[in-house]
Amino acid sequence: MKMRSFQGVRLRTEDTIAVTVHELSKGDILVLDEGFSIPVNERIPAGHKVALKDIAAQEKVIKYGHPIGVALCNIRAGDWVHTHNLKTALGVDWPAEWNYVSPQVKTPFQAKSFMGYRRPTGRVGIRNELWVIPTVSCINDILRNLIPRYEAPDWIDRVRVLAHPYGCSQLGDDFEFTLQALSGLAFNGNAAGVLVVGMGCENLQISYMKDRLSHHFNVEYTVLQEESDDVEALFSRLDKLAAGGCFTREECPSSDLVVGVKCGGSDAFSSITANPLVGLFSDYLTHWGGTLLATEIPEMFGAEDTLTSRIEEEDVFIRFVKMINWFKEYYTSYHQPVYENPSPGNKEGGITTLEEKSLGAVQKTGSGLVADVLQYGECYGRSGVNIVFSPGNDPVSVTSLAASGAVLTLFTTGRGTPYSSVVPSIKIATNSSLYKRKKSWMDFNGGRLLEGEERDALLGDLIDLVFEVANGRETSNEHLNIGEIGLFKHGVIL
Repeated sequence: MKMRSFQGVRLRTEDTIAVTVHELSKGDILVLDEGFSIPVNERIPAGHKVALKDIAAQEKVIKYGHPIGVALCNIRAGDWVHTHNLKTALGVDWPAEWNYVSPQVKTPFQAKSFMGYRRPTGRVGIRNELWVIPTVSCINDILRNLIPRYEAPDWIDRVRVLAHPYGCSQLGDDFEFTLQALSGLAFNGNAAGVLVVGMGCENLQISYMKDRLSHHFNVEYTVLQEESDDVEALFSRLDKLAAGGCFTREECPSSDLVVGVKCGGSDAFSSITANPLVGLFSDYLTHWGGTLLATEIPEMFGAEDTLTSRIEEEDVFIRFVKMINWFKEYYTSYHQPVYENPSPGNKEGGITTLEEKSLGAVQKTGSGLVADVLQYGECYGRSGVNIVFSPGNDPVSVTSLAASGAVLTLFTTGRGTPYSSVVPSIKIATNSSLYKRKKSWMDFNGGRLLEGEERDALLGDLIDLVFEVANGRETSNEHLNIGEIGLFKHGVIL
């Protein structure tokens, strides 16, 4: 029987595993670009790992040039490497070292401009919307039923209700997290005006929001228990906000753009195609003075050193270490291990350990300077890469990016997800199969990298798409009218 040969990918020369591009059968030959080839010993699914050398039990397994765990048993060259023979080496303790090396960021592409909405605060939006923010979940449905009846003037792109399940029966840090997120969202550059709606008897009283939004340029408030006519109360205030939100697009440089990066429903191709591609875009954006927001703090466990090496200021380094340790203590306080992150879909797609997932996820941040570390709901103040407080959960983390000022999100996915927050989300498929199967969810096919397309050509296409969206082109989530928020929960419910 003739042996079949299939392409594999080794990400670093020191890696002891490679990733399969196609499903392999016993006896097939895995071929790498550098001329190395090896017969495989068993069936190996597409996107999964194959050992390139004999690996002894308890020996570190190397991918991305870093350990992604240790072997549970002896592994032969050509074996499938996954959950049955590889385990995490993560623990609670992380010996943090400040290992700064000045980043050398280059890009072959010139700066571009876009037509944005410049706000009195100095922030720039790419949409001109009115956002309705309930202070409590009890009024979510009445707002979702009434607000769509409002006829906004032509200069308002959309009126959104930012429904959420909290605002009452919360205490301490949990209450503060909700307040920080909602007030942060109110300052997002895509909001031309904000209507804060209270019910009246909830913990999160309107007065708390008024304190946080005292310097907002276009905000109105109402408490429905005090109103005799809900429609008149809401619509009259929306009319005022629309009048105050009559902005027009003007030319803005790349440095005015604030982009969030996120991965969800990842597979092993995420770290080969979409995430590195987004990382190149991040380098492009920050090279030209723009701001890149990244989060999913638990998906940095095991990859911390790749970020600390890019932190120039000691204060930023200390705050980053504190944020990493906060999340580890958060898990252990609930008697949970810090490493139980890869989801069933991640594992089915070829990701085995949290170290592996993290090292792939942080590629979205590129190689530029990590300029700042932001608390939950804290707005960016520095250009460059900013690390934002949030867990890895998709709704919570994408919302945290918007609350810290992202007006657009680049969202990579290998399994597929329709979820998007209240800012435009460019969904980037890691493989062509997903892109073709779920075209209504996707905006860009990163899987073209596996089909021989040049990296710079694909990056140029992604840059063009980002600026087209910034100029008003709808993303898939906007076309489907998808846009929600998710808030971080940390505490009891009364």
